[in-house]
Amino acid sequence: MLALDDPAFLSRFHAGHPVQRIGDSPFFAVGTWDLIADVVRRPQEFSSNLTATMVCHDDGSVSEFPVAGLGDAMHVLATADGPRHRLHRSLVMPSLTPARIRALEPYVTEVVDTAWTEGVQGDRIDWIHAVAQRVPTTVVTELLGLPHDDVDDLARWAGGTNVLIDGVITPDQLTTATTAVGELTSYLDGALASTPGRGVLADIAAAVDRGDLDRPSAVMVLLQLVAAGSDSTVGLLTSAVRILARHPDVAARLRGEPDLIPAFIDESLRLESPFRGHFRHVVGDTTLGDAHLPAGSHVYLMWRAANRDPDQFDDPSRIDLDRTTATRTGHGTHLAFGKGLHLCVGAALARLQGRLAIGRLLSATTHFRQSPSGELTLVR
Repeated sequence: MLALDDPAFLSRFHAGHPVQRIGDSPFFAVGTWDLIADVVRRPQEFSSNLTATMVCHDDGSVSEFPVAGLGDAMHVLATADGPRHRLHRSLVMPSLTPARIRALEPYVTEVVDTAWTEGVQGDRIDWIHAVAQRVPTTVVTELLGLPHDDVDDLARWAGGTNVLIDGVITPDQLTTATTAVGELTSYLDGALASTPGRGVLADIAAAVDRGDLDRPSAVMVLLQLVAAGSDSTVGLLTSAVRILARHPDVAARLRGEPDLIPAFIDESLRLESPFRGHFRHVVGDTTLGDAHLPAGSHVYLMWRAANRDPDQFDDPSRIDLDRTTATRTGHGTHLAFGKGLHLCVGAALARLQGRLAIGRLLSATTHFRQSPSGELTLVR
């Protein structure tokens, strides 16, 4: 299996090899902050269409698994370009405005408290299952207007679907992912047909009725919102607690200075980005840095590598709770939620869930330990 998180592999990006071809495949990994920002600024040359993903085989070779053709109608929202992307984004953003996110905070607080209360068993909690998976999926179902009884199925489908866009996938994972995509697509098509009366689902249904959006595209937009909207926050809540378990001094400081929790959330996002990376399709022969990229090849934007780029972040492996406030805007911000036109629409909602869930854990404990399975042992 290609180890995209291997420190030796990552270090090469920052030691004179910012663009690396993956074996003899048509995939090129990009791992410096500046070159990823360059790709994002050139959407005419680097399409967001997900035309293929990497499949890694037991012998270490990498092959190309075609997803959809360049310009295909199945490319929506995060994988769409130009006017099509702007249309899809305009349908979603009214539910994710700053005012709407602020209005959701009491609900998210209740979801976090319920997940914590129901999940704690004596001095233990299965953090990943009870909180990290349940909270984001519950919030997404509320936002979209889906039945809360379906949270477990939606969490399973989201996890299975996202591996298609998160870099390297094994043949077994590919089978699981395609099954998850099929099941989630069928579920969302049925939900759209039920003419829902609330949430993003209602907005999307109204757009279909007006003729602004065709039905297959509407289903794919909803699929992305379920998959990326929940699974990215699952990753954030999982990695943030893992970091705190390894750095009890940071946890102790946050207990004494809870106003620093948002800064810690951003450092967690930088250090352990929920997505390892995303793909771009090379539309025509071009160059990136000193690398020649042929038409039809693919670049893999490695957010995690860029977020540890020493040219952008002093001592990038260190947790610095003062770093985020100094670089919240402009050059040097982390890329965990992407950059530019395709900046994640749910970034503010993910940060809100991270702040509230980590705040609940820290306020309810004086210390905790984490087992390899993710279970926490609590000292209260």
